[in-house]
Amino acid sequence: MADLKVNVYVWGDLSPEERRRLLSRSEEDIARLEEVVRPVVEAVRTEGDAALIRFTKEFDGVVLSPERLRVSEEEFEAAEAALPEEIRESLDYVIENVERFHRTQVPEPSPMREVRPGVMAGERATPVPSCGLYVPRGRGSFPSMVYMLAVPAHLAGVPRVVMTTPPEKDGSVNPACLYAARRCGVHEVYRVGGAQAVAALAHGTESIAPVAMITGPGSAYVAAAKRLVAHLVYTGLPAGPSESVILADESADPWKVAIDLLVEAEHGADSAALLVTPSRELAGRVEAHLLSCIPRLPSPRREFVQAVFAGYGGIILVDSLEEGVEVVNEWAPEHLQVRTHDPFATLKRISYAGEVLLGEHAPFSLANYAAGPNAVLPTGGKAKVFSPVSVRDFLRFSSVIHVTEEGLAELGPHVARLAEYEGFPAHAAAITYRATPGSYSPRG
Repeated sequence: MADLKVNVYVWGDLSPEERRRLLSRSEEDIARLEEVVRPVVEAVRTEGDAALIRFTKEFDGVVLSPERLRVSEEEFEAAEAALPEEIRESLDYVIENVERFHRTQVPEPSPMREVRPGVMAGERATPVPSCGLYVPRGRGSFPSMVYMLAVPAHLAGVPRVVMTTPPEKDGSVNPACLYAARRCGVHEVYRVGGAQAVAALAHGTESIAPVAMITGPGSAYVAAAKRLVAHLVYTGLPAGPSESVILADESADPWKVAIDLLVEAEHGADSAALLVTPSRELAGRVEAHLLSCIPRLPSPRREFVQAVFAGYGGIILVDSLEEGVEVVNEWAPEHLQVRTHDPFATLKRISYAGEVLLGEHAPFSLANYAAGPNAVLPTGGKAKVFSPVSVRDFLRFSSVIHVTEEGLAELGPHVARLAEYEGFPAHAAAITYRATPGSYSPRG
């Protein structure tokens, strides 16, 4: 592999444009793909099932009929029977971990609080009416994504949970994904993926009723399609191509750092994986380990990783750990691993990351599958404003207000005064009429 390389950057030597490119990673690719997927989204909107069937044949090589879009009850039964017992046991184990963590996010009934005498206010949580969970398959099967999405939706009490996922080459759906879907309370599963699945969930077809929100990671095409339908449905956090950063000092084990960098990089060529370090020695040893490891990976993971470290991945050398923290906060990665002398002290300076793993015993893969917190995280720098998927994503909160006559007397004069000041006479009259019935006489 003569063309194998690992990008190495010196942060202080990078131009503003070079820094911008590193910070933008695959977001620019997603923006360019919007026009590519627009015809797919429009075709599904206008043609419904016929477009889904056509695109599934074109993109996945699978011939379907409208009757086969939805996974049948018999297929769920067959999938569970076919799944090895040890895989079922592991799925049950990790699903329980995810349920334990997410159960703490279910809100208690919010009590009414007395804001002023006679003025009671609170919040009421209700689940969204329906949600679509997108589970990718193109680079592998992901039952882990099923339970990461379905567990919080189920705990939130969403009455209709729909899952879409691309079919296998024989038209089936991965049995572990079906087992996890049933185990976690998914109501409907459809064997359709890509931009066309996003369009179907947003617009609806003859077979798939539209949903109120769509969430779940996917390729750049899926991310682009979600942008195009965001005016119709809530598309949740931006979960595009995978990305990871390891912030490390000289105390880190270079071999473990190299192995951990491969974790998110093997998701696909559009992923990003970076080591940020002030240690030249660590950087050099990690680079050597990567160059040794990459050729030994099986295809297509080898090609994915090779593309990542020659593209959006690599090593960033900084002058100090403080500068490394600044780079991480600016990058706002999906996955962050902190491998420093005192990771808890370093954590206090980290402001933006989808998840933070501390120390050498917490590889990304542990969090991806079994630690409990959600592994569906904001990408593309959106960790500055978005949080991981949680029960809260599937809930909406209504403010609830009750005012007594005493409370009206308390608030009324202030409200009437401010309403008149802002030029809203009817607002003021709604107060003054209650204080003095028959007094409604808004000034023109």
